[in-house]
This record gives sequence, C-alpha cells and structure tokens, in this order.
Amino acid sequence: MTTFVDRVELHVAAGNGGHGCASVHREKFKPLGGPDGGNGGRGGDVILVVDQSVTTLLDYHHSPHRKATNGKPGEGGNRSGKDGQDLVLPVPDGTVVLDRAGNVLADLVGEGTTYVAAEGGRGGLGNAALASARRKAPGFALLGEPGRSGDVVLELKTVADVALVGYPSAGKSSLISVLSAAKPKIADYPFTTLVPNLGVVTAGSTVYTIADVPGLIPGASQGRGLGLEFLRHVERCSVLVHVLDTATLESDRDPVTDLDVIEEELTQYGGLDNRPRIVVLNKIDIPDGKDLAEMIRPDLEKRGYRVFEASAVAHLGLKELSFALAEIIAKSRADKPKEEATRIVIRPKAVDDEGFTVSLEDDGLYRVRGEKPERWVRQTDFSNDEAVGYLADRLSRLGVEEKLLKAGARSGDGVAIGPEDDAVVFDWEPTMMAGAEMLGRRGEDHRLEAPRPAAQRRRDRDAERDEAQRAYDEFHPF
Repeated sequence: MTTFVDRVELHVAAGNGGHGCASVHREKFKPLGGPDGGNGGRGGDVILVVDQSVTTLLDYHHSPHRKATNGKPGEGGNRSGKDGQDLVLPVPDGTVVLDRAGNVLADLVGEGTTYVAAEGGRGGLGNAALASARRKAPGFALLGEPGRSGDVVLELKTVADVALVGYPSAGKSSLISVLSAAKPKIADYPFTTLVPNLGVVTAGSTVYTIADVPGLIPGASQGRGLGLEFLRHVERCSVLVHVLDTATLESDRDPVTDLDVIEEELTQYGGLDNRPRIVVLNKIDIPDGKDLAEMIRPDLEKRGYRVFEASAVAHLGLKELSFALAEIIAKSRADKPKEEATRIVIRPKAVDDEGFTVSLEDDGLYRVRGEKPERWVRQTDFSNDEAVGYLADRLSRLGVEEKLLKAGARSGDGVAIGPEDDAVVFDWEPTMMAGAEMLGRRGEDHRLEAPRPAAQRRRDRDAERDEAQRAYDEFHPF
C-alpha cells in the first residue's frame, strides 16, 4: 500500500456566492414599506497552508476532489446570507503548486505559508442595497457569482540541507540511519528505498537535515527506474553527497564510473551545478573496499572533490563527515541574504485604463472582455427585464456602448461579453431599454409615491398667483 506520495493532481472548486434577495417590506397599515432584500453571502475559498505535521500528499491522492461551501442567499427583512466556510488544506513544507501546463503558481516553504487555490464567488446584492434616489423600489436582485474552479498540481520537494545520492544499495540508507535517528528500511537488493528518508543531524552547534534520494540509475533523468520521480527532492538541498560503494559485487561497476554516471544524470536534470559536492567512499570495513578506497581517493581529490572514507556498519569516519557537512551548511546559511518582511506594493491603475476591451473577431462578432463587464453579466438574472435594463445602464456608464460605436458596431450586430466558452451573446441595440422601463423611470414604483395634499394646494396657489400677475401685466403694460 502506498504510504508516500509526492505528486498529485488536485481538483479544487470554491463556493458559489449566495443570490441577493428581492423583497418588499410589508406590515399592517404599510403594505409597501420599501425594499428590504438582504445580500447573499460570499462563497468559501480553497486555501493551501503549510503544516509541519504533514509529510505526504497521500490524502489528496485518495481524495483529489475538494470543494468549499457555498454562501447562503439573502432574505427579506434586510437579512444577509451567511458566508461560505473556507476549505483549508494542509500540505507539507516544500510543496510547489503548478498549473496543468507546468507553470509554477506558488512555492510553499515555511510553516503557515498560504496560497488561495480557488477564490470564492461574491454574494449578490439584494434590492435594498440597489435602491437609490432614482431607483426607489428595485424589483430585482443580483445573482451570486460562481466560485472559481480548476485543477492544480502539487509537487513535494523535500526541504533538506544534505542530499545523499548514489546507486541503489550504495549504503545511503545505512548512513542516514547512523548519522541521525531515522529508521529506514535497509536491505542488500536494489530499490530497497522507495521513498526519500529524512533525518536530523546535530554536529556541534549546527543542526541540519539529511535526506537520501532513492532510485538513481543510468537514464534516471529521462524516466528510467525511480530517479525522475525523486530527483526533484534534490533541488532544495545545499550540499550533494555522492555515496560510492567500494565493495560492490557487480563486476561491471566501479566507484569512479558510478560517480560519473550520477553526475551526468544530475547535469541532465539541470539546476544543480552550483551545489557543493562531497564524496563518501562507503563500506571500508570490508578489506577489498578499504584497498579500493585508498586506490581511487587521489584521483577523486585531483578532480576537486572532498573525499571521506566511511563505514556505516563499523561507524568509521562518521564524525569527520558529519562536522564537514555542518561546516558547509553553516557557511551556506550565513551567505544567504537575510529575509526581509514582505513589502506591500500598491500599483494604482492608470487614469486612462477603462478596465475592458472591445475587439472585432473573424466571425463578425464584437467581443467585450474585462473584469467588471464579465462579473456584471454573471450576476444578472436575464429572466428579469428590469435586471437586464440595470445591466444596460451599468455597461453604458462604463463606456461600453461608446467604445462599440467607435469600433464600428451598428444596431443589430452581435456582441459577446465574456470568454469564448462561457459568453453571453446578444444583438446590440444602442441605449436599449427593457420592457419594464416603459412604465416609468427604471426602478421606480409609483405605488410607493404617497399623496401630498399640502404640497398640491401650495402648487395650485402659486399657479393662481402667477395667472393673476400675467393678467395684471396685460392691462398695465407700463
């Protein structure tokens, strides 16, 4: 049964925003007390957060579909809907988030680091929020915006200071077991280690982590064996340690050739040329291994490698190796630039940025693209004429009609708002009005206009006075 998974494809869906409510307040002796529809709640987000207690992506391998809750719709009496609950997904330290094309979206390193994988939809406004001096009783509300959804790829790259690389059965697991408290599976057959093992080493005042990378063989960078699957765990390490088997039983192998093969695979993988290297000649407790180590050590030192002879079984040379690694890691940490607090960068939009574009496509369709127009379309109830008229007003105020005219659009031309696969297409009529507008100004309800006798009497008196003044002026011209 699989217990370690370091790459999964996750299907995430944020919650939809709740619809706004179209309601009119009613009570005794006041049957039409004005709009009181509440707003819809916001949909929940899907959030990835680094949790040090999580070491694998196994849970998402078994359950790759994750969805946040929807926002509740608004209600009458100015009651807003409840916001959807965010879905927080814990991931291991060192998780990289990519899209399906392989583009890096986020690199999650450090406890508590978060990334919003899918953003919840906005809640729709109720008719109480849409009311204004000109629109006293809106007979519609805005729909909740759908939450974002899509697929993301999670890759785990082990956060370790030292990476042990080498052929299968070279003794990497044995070394990590004696250098740290890790207890990996150890045997003398290839591919004993099927997952990276991680251990913590203390050398003097320096504490560092060490990992063994399994499955490196010729062709690993092209997918042979297990190498390509685990080479990503080398990327974050500060030091690469070549573990060479000086007592191999295979007649066609020798430590120097093994080193050249592994170096070629690391070069083919790329991005590791600047990592310092150390060579460990392992299994010197065996007489033939000791003799071979002494024979090849001068050649390796001529290449510029620091060479250590060690035996995990006999515990030989481990202290020197541990402190040498601690020295390199301490220097690497000291050379790293100090982390500065995240700077908040505010980029105001240009004054002439209209926030949308209008383009004529090959099929003669005018397409409008922009955050506001597309969001307004998603929130419009097209079964309500008054809501359609409200959308037309918003688009006109934004300047969409003016830009369509400049682009050459004429009455009856097709206009699409939104992306190609999810657009609203209609025949454009400049300054179009919905049927509800013929009854009066958009959004007005004359039933709410209470009679005002005193004001009417005042207007009548003013009219009579004006008429008397005109009659007097006719008979007394001078």
